[in-house]
Amino acid sequence: MNKSAQRKTNRLIQQSSELMFAVPQVMAHRLTRMALAGHQPGAKDAKEFQLMGAEKVAAFNESWMAMATQAMQSQQQVALGMMSAWLNPTRNAYGSVSQLQSAALDIIEKGFSPVHKRAVGNARRLGRNKAK
Repeated sequence: MNKSAQRKTNRLIQQSSELMFAVPQVMAHRLTRMALAGHQPGAKDAKEFQLMGAEKVAAFNESWMAMATQAMQSQQQVALGMMSAWLNPTRNAYGSVSQLQSAALDIIEKGFSPVHKRAVGNARRLGRNKAK
């Protein structure tokens, strides 16, 4: 694995770890809040519950759009790399494999970022609100 791919992998591992801690915190806070709100939540709770649903849809849409955009860019780069390898047979196959690996990591990273950003941000925000 080249250095660039290793950096991308390490960044994804770090984000996954942060997400692993943030998601249970957010879920515990929101489920507790739902249970305490009962059948008729107050205005503040209703706003939080609305935000909860809207942000999931937004994160999903943002992730898919970012992944689709990155996939198109990566396909163009890989196609260009394959054409240059075809035109220059002395080029080794390692460059193509490395390029495919890097493209896959880029697509995963683009899709993961919006979810990570929202979950970690919610954990911080809800943690601050809990302390008040």
